[in-house]
Amino acid sequence: MNSPHLLILLGGVAGILVLASIIGAVLRLKLSPDGANPVIENLIARINAWWVMVILMSIAFVAGKTGVVLLFALCSFAALREFLSLTTYSRSDHLSLAASFFIVLPFQYWLILTDWYGLYSIYVPVYVFLLLPVVSALRGNPTNFLIRVSEMQWA
Repeated sequence: MNSPHLLILLGGVAGILVLASIIGAVLRLKLSPDGANPVIENLIARINAWWVMVILMSIAFVAGKTGVVLLFALCSFAALREFLSLTTYSRSDHLSLAASFFIVLPFQYWLILTDWYGLYSIYVPVYVFLLLPVVSALRGNPTNFLIRVSEMQWA
């Protein structure tokens, strides 16, 4: 996937980040040589985060469709893990959560990778939304069942 448009895009973004990094370094030297200015340190931390994001996206784009799907699968895994750490669940939901992480998510991205749009478009809203609450219900804990299931469904 080495199209000239991609190389121009990556070069332009890299140029903007180099310029931003230079501006951040100059601001740090001129305005806060001791590193005491939290605004400048925040700006530099954000620029560094953008470098990481751009490098990861560039690697994914150069790797082609498989690289992009893998990058988004890893991002989805991290986002799901972070979201579910904020939700209410009990021990009876652990099997459903494990299935979400290790079966549902990888299979969903495999469907995307293989261009199986017919199943991809209905897999989560029909099959997963139907079966994961059943798995949780079969574990036998009715306490706050609807709250737990609704939080998992919208994760």
